[in-house]
Amino acid sequence: MMDLDEKEQKQIRIALLWLRRRVGGWVPLSGALGFKPDTLEKVANGRGRSVTASMALRVARILDAPMETLLSGRYLPGACPRCGHVPDFAEDPTIVEDGPRPAPGGSLRLVK
Repeated sequence: MMDLDEKEQKQIRIALLWLRRRVGGWVPLSGALGFKPDTLEKVANGRGRSVTASMALRVARILDAPMETLLSGRYLPGACPRCGHVPDFAEDPTIVEDGPRPAPGGSLRLVK
């Protein structure tokens, strides 16, 4: 089995931290990856535990990203794992346009 170098481990740590925020914590992520929450937290924060090849493979599978893309740092969280497209939410109809803000304590009004 081949060990991961420091750069590769860093990329997996970044992915772990992103996944933790995405799924809502270490406990749900641990269920998905098959590692204890404490282990994931220690690995992600670089506290005495290294990223194993098994963990890297599981992270790549959960992200549906090619292992090489993930380890090289070309993977962008939130991007399409196949084409790399990062969604642009500028056209999202839920975006609030910049404009004057109501004073604190002011009333709310519905804007169409």
